[in-house]
Amino acid sequence: MTTLRAAAPPREGLRSRTLVAGVVVVAALAAARVATSALPAGILPDRLQDFVTLTLSVVIESLPFVLLGIVLSIAVQVWLPDGVFTRILPTTPLLRRAVVSLIGVFLPVCECGNVPLARGLVVKGLSVSESMTFLIAAPIVNPITIVTTYQAFGFSHGILVARIAGGFLVANLLGWLYSRHPDQQSLLTASFARECRVEASHVHEGAGSRIASSAQVFRREMSALLPALIVGAAIAGGVQTVVPRSILIALGANPVWSVLAMMALAFVISICSNVDAFFVLPFASTFLPGGLVAFLVFGPIVDIKMLTLLRTTYRPAVLVQIAVVVGLLAATIGLAVNVLG
Repeated sequence: MTTLRAAAPPREGLRSRTLVAGVVVVAALAAARVATSALPAGILPDRLQDFVTLTLSVVIESLPFVLLGIVLSIAVQVWLPDGVFTRILPTTPLLRRAVVSLIGVFLPVCECGNVPLARGLVVKGLSVSESMTFLIAAPIVNPITIVTTYQAFGFSHGILVARIAGGFLVANLLGWLYSRHPDQQSLLTASFARECRVEASHVHEGAGSRIASSAQVFRREMSALLPALIVGAAIAGGVQTVVPRSILIALGANPVWSVLAMMALAFVISICSNVDAFFVLPFASTFLPGGLVAFLVFGPIVDIKMLTLLRTTYRPAVLVQIAVVVGLLAATIGLAVNVLG
């Protein structure tokens, strides 16, 4: 029997070094933020201070959810009995995808935490297309996102309903599209597909083995996701530092440009879905409701940080396809709200 430990010993050292490097970078960013805040104004360029602040804020905001997602992923991969999803989920593809897209109702985790959980679901037997359905729906239909969106907008202009229904619709359409793909494993990165094959052949026997496997999965997921999170946060912070928001706000009154501008803002800001409704609330006086809906549907699925995290699991061509399809659907939903609202 091939085990995870026996199959990939050369990668363990690399993973450990990657994880340590990620922790060092986070600590360095935090130290830089503390140091720059204590310096007199004007010592450092404003853009450098903005870059450190914005990058660190994305990391701090996302890291707890990444950790929670990894814990849930460990529970799914190591502690759930094999075949549990096969027994519980409906066998009809349409109904099965609908149920998978509603798993997020029971998981108060934003999009960052859903990435390791989706990886765990694939390891445990869900198809790649079903993992996409979960990933897209879960950050929108989870209870915290619903409550915060209601607190921000109530039922005004149908923004809450359009967000929930839009996220559900986009997730199921994308899941259906990829369910037609003849080779699901080819959608995954080579390294993650290899991990899935190794883990599928690994049997967890006894509490001691499960605890050791849990620690191994934690180290593996953290070494894959923490560097991706840092790179994505740095890119998002850098773009926000360079591109003035005033350019985006100037486009807010046009039915079409308001949708496109808010989607661009969501892509750049890379804010957590659990709090994005409060972030976008001040824009309600400038942008049309369809633009706000497009922001709230597109942002949790496609932004700089999320694409960087998803790169650990799906091939680049697949990510481009997801971004295009989700972008077209989110823009259509936003335009429909502007026209019909």
